[in-house]
Amino acid sequence: MSRIESKLAELGLTLPAPPPPGGNYLPFRVEGKTLYLPGAIPSREGKVQYAGKVGDDITLEQGYESARLCALNLLACAKLALGDLDRIDHVISVSGYVNCVPGFPDSPKVINGASDLLVALMGDDGRHVRAAVGVAGLPAHSATEVQMIVALK
Repeated sequence: MSRIESKLAELGLTLPAPPPPGGNYLPFRVEGKTLYLPGAIPSREGKVQYAGKVGDDITLEQGYESARLCALNLLACAKLALGDLDRIDHVISVSGYVNCVPGFPDSPKVINGASDLLVALMGDDGRHVRAAVGVAGLPAHSATEVQMIVALK
């Protein structure tokens, strides 16, 4: 078990099965020492767990959990790509999208669900540059979508 998966277990979390692509795209791409991961929505076993607009149907706290589940799905894709999450050196970038009501000011607080998890799992190697953007809609009416780029050892 990788150190990341051991830390997940300590936190009482497990990796979900990697979600299949929802369209004509790859579940990952490795270019040299960089792993590119696609946008992941908050699904588990093919079902969206957090659907709706943050600030209306979804609370800020639920949005945070939604973004955390997106990060877990991305780590599942990384494991599919790498076989061992210990091949990750550090997280480079996270792009987060929040399906929210107009004028919602707290997209960064929602996407912290993904960022906080990555830092909890990897310490300083989980720190990254980031965008957290409010949008009018996301696939399957999901509350969040997160995309990630990581550097490999």
